Amino acid sequence: MLLSVAAIVLALDIVTKVLAVKLLPPGQPVPIIGDTVTWTLVRNSGAAFSMATGYTWVLTLIATGVVVGIFWMGRRLVSPWWALGLGMILGGAMGNLVDRFFRAPGPLRGHVVDFLSVGWWPVFNVADPSVVGGAILLVVLSILGFDFDSVGRRRPDRATPSRRKADGDTGRRKADQH
Repeated sequence: MLLSVAAIVLALDIVTKVLAVKLLPPGQPVPIIGDTVTWTLVRNSGAAFSMATGYTWVLTLIATGVVVGIFWMGRRLVSPWWALGLGMILGGAMGNLVDRFFRAPGPLRGHVVDFLSVGWWPVFNVADPSVVGGAILLVVLSILGFDFDSVGRRRPDRATPSRRKADGDTGRRKADQH
């Protein structure tokens, strides 16, 4: 599932970027819903949503590390929900890496194609909300107790204070009770 989700996100990202470059005039908003939602073709040397502009090579190395880490982690992945979240991140990271490696001004310094503009939010592409959405999903899964290497929620450890109280154990030693 991890690779399927990543492949879908990557394909959507690449196809939409190719269409944006081919069909949109650079820097000129094309209204979709008034001036609130527009197609606006820009080249982004920064990270998601135009953050960290000017650190393209550093962002390229970080994204490469993320991709390698997800592939490594994917070998032990069991949870379909974690596969979905990591697949979204992997596909988005790979989509932007394609731009970093193959677009001008050159390898490791390529500018990412962004083309979606919503209100005051920075211009973005398909990969950006995929990475952010995948990361949010992983945080929620972690908070709810879903591990990447098991199906379902983890069970509370018998040694937790709430479990000891339910069993009538106060957690104090006998010497402390006298």
